[in-house]
Amino acid sequence: MHLMKRFGAVAAVALLAAAVLGGGILYTAEPVDEESPLAWFDRKETIYFWYSDDTMTNFINSAAVAFGERENVHVIPILTPESEYLEAIHEATIAQDHAPDAYVMSHDSLEKAYLAGLASRIRDVAGVCDQEHFPAAALSAVTYQDSKVAYPLSFETSALLYNKNYLEEWAAQSALKELLGNGDADETPPEDSEGTEVDQEALAAKTAQYLEGAVPATVDDIRNIADSFDLPMGVEGVLKWDVSDIFYNYWITGNYMVVGGDAGDDPGNIDIYNQEAVQCLEVYKALNQYFYIESDKVTYESVTEDFIEGRIVFTIATTDIARKLAEAEKEGRLNFEYGVTRMPWVSGELKSRSMSVTNVVAVNGYSRHKDLANRFAAYLVEECASQLYGRTGKVPASLRADQEDPVLQVFKAEYADSVPLPKMMETSNFWMRLEGLFSKVWNGADTTALVQELAILMDMQTNTEAQ
Repeated sequence: MHLMKRFGAVAAVALLAAAVLGGGILYTAEPVDEESPLAWFDRKETIYFWYSDDTMTNFINSAAVAFGERENVHVIPILTPESEYLEAIHEATIAQDHAPDAYVMSHDSLEKAYLAGLASRIRDVAGVCDQEHFPAAALSAVTYQDSKVAYPLSFETSALLYNKNYLEEWAAQSALKELLGNGDADETPPEDSEGTEVDQEALAAKTAQYLEGAVPATVDDIRNIADSFDLPMGVEGVLKWDVSDIFYNYWITGNYMVVGGDAGDDPGNIDIYNQEAVQCLEVYKALNQYFYIESDKVTYESVTEDFIEGRIVFTIATTDIARKLAEAEKEGRLNFEYGVTRMPWVSGELKSRSMSVTNVVAVNGYSRHKDLANRFAAYLVEECASQLYGRTGKVPASLRADQEDPVLQVFKAEYADSVPLPKMMETSNFWMRLEGLFSKVWNGADTTALVQELAILMDMQTNTEAQ
């Protein structure tokens, strides 16, 4: 999930929002001709619903039919290319050419959409957009200037994936080494230096003790495993992940680099250069000494394949890993048990916090059917949420969606405490620059100087935009 692809797709929309910020009026919507084809043959109320991901077609079509039958209305889904998506919505709205009354979008473009009039404050008549239905991260993602301007639909975030079999082997090795007085663990038979057999009950108990703490809670725990694990044949390393993508790195500094506050919409709430952020990045730099990863040669796909083939013990993955592992298991390519856990803390004192992106349903500010569009949006994100993963592979943001998969439950827990990607246009290049910063730090550059330089640049940008 490389974030740079996301930024390119919505860059053109900044021009639309800039017109609004500059005080310009984009246009005045003309009334829809009720005798036009929009009225349809039976004069049922009709709304158009846009989306850009073809994996959602079956889900949206099914929801449109069910909602239409229940409400005696028409919901017409339209699949639109992702490239310049919001610009296409803007142009269709001006031309009144099957313009969306509601649409799916990424939450980080909500400021652009709202300032351009393409998103409006929701009319949550159904009462679904609250803490009983969605976690804090989802509600922050749809909030702009203290108002909810969309409905949360699905999310993406990261978590730590591990090979259970290898952790069991590490626990057995560690237990045997301890009982032998930190000597080398012979494979067979387990004996001390005088040839006396190790007590098997004691070995089993000690192994269980190590295994209980095998799932890492901190980065130090992973490093301790790397230091003490005699890797089985064919295992290339303990930890490997896509260090080239900020989405898989941001957890390192996510709890301490503040960009726009919880809702990511406040240019006055930015704190990039601080002691904790620098300390976290120093830990990140040190990881390259333990897990030498060539950032220009690894990809998310390559490390995922390494994990499936049993070449690494840990990796950082997004929610798509659940289906990939299930498919590999069906194909007979997965020959071990695996688990997923929350991202570890950076240290015993330094917390971690993952980044998240939320797909949301926004209601067009120029729609003449806002009430109906709001009702369909609420229906889609709440009543249809339990069908979302099965039909699309996307994990619903709703707390009430029935997701029994333990892997997905961990991702949902990580998402609840995550940092939503900010919405601010003033800092839209922050992520590209932060990705570059991580790359330089990984390769040994001066952490303090880089963070200070980035903080100064962002301060200049936000102050310039505010003038």
